[in-house]
Amino acid sequence: MPVLTQNLRTAAAYLVWEAGYISRDVGIIAAGAGKLDAGTVLGRITKGALTAVGAAGSPAPAGATITAAPAVTAGLTKVGVHTFTCDIAGATGKWRHEDPDGVYIGTVTTGTEYTGQGLTLTITDAGTDPAVGEVMKVTVSQAEGSGKRVPLSLTAHDGSEVAESILYEGCDATLVDVQRTLTRRLAEVTGDELVWPAGITPTQKAAALAALADHHIIAR
Repeated sequence: MPVLTQNLRTAAAYLVWEAGYISRDVGIIAAGAGKLDAGTVLGRITKGALTAVGAAGSPAPAGATITAAPAVTAGLTKVGVHTFTCDIAGATGKWRHEDPDGVYIGTVTTGTEYTGQGLTLTITDAGTDPAVGEVMKVTVSQAEGSGKRVPLSLTAHDGSEVAESILYEGCDATLVDVQRTLTRRLAEVTGDELVWPAGITPTQKAAALAALADHHIIAR
């Protein structure tokens, strides 16, 4: 006889109580999210790609240059203006790296590639040796995210690592974006009926439930 299977995760099966339509919202599930069941815990993509631009600061170096577009690392490189101040002059002089909050990160040696706080660059002696007090700047910016929802990601750095809502009804977002109803606020849910990322730890789950509770979504 053929074996019949039934998906018991029907629309809103995880819900214990909601405050009517005020508890719900409509959102876009991003293409590539795959086939998702009702009750899937979602995060929202609020942050886009990081970019960095290097330039002379003030007082500007007489001859040194800095990598025009330093490499950055999502989740590690702080957004804002990073300052590199020459502390030791000369062809192999030293530059003090301070992050946008003025925190000392590391020391750059002229002519040697440097990585600090996920920021990778080289300050080059272009003919006139750097002098004490000269400044280089790197401005790190982050694009705005798409605002689309995806299943909670434990390793992302784009906002989807924070639990933000629950998928009200199943969908297939394998190839295209899909618009679906979400539980967004003011609701009580059955914790055992929620769908979590594979490998989530008790500590990570507790943090996600706390994030949902910030939206007054309470798991029992």
